[in-house]
Amino acid sequence: MKFENMMLRGLFFATVLASGLALLAMIHPMPQGVQLAGTTPVGTLLSAAPAVCPLPADGVLCPLQPAG
Repeated sequence: MKFENMMLRGLFFATVLASGLALLAMIHPMPQGVQLAGTTPVGTLLSAAPAVCPLPADGVLCPLQPAG
């Protein structure tokens, strides 16, 4: 009986510790994240994109070419 009580008490404290750390991580303000993307405007990126699709025209990824 003593062994089971020690195991349950240890599990209880481990659960309380894990819950407390999770709560602390949610409440504590995080530092500003690293910006991985550049500050280039979207218009510049779109103008640098190729005008034609390099894949076959299937109508899903690349638009179908008009007949004629």
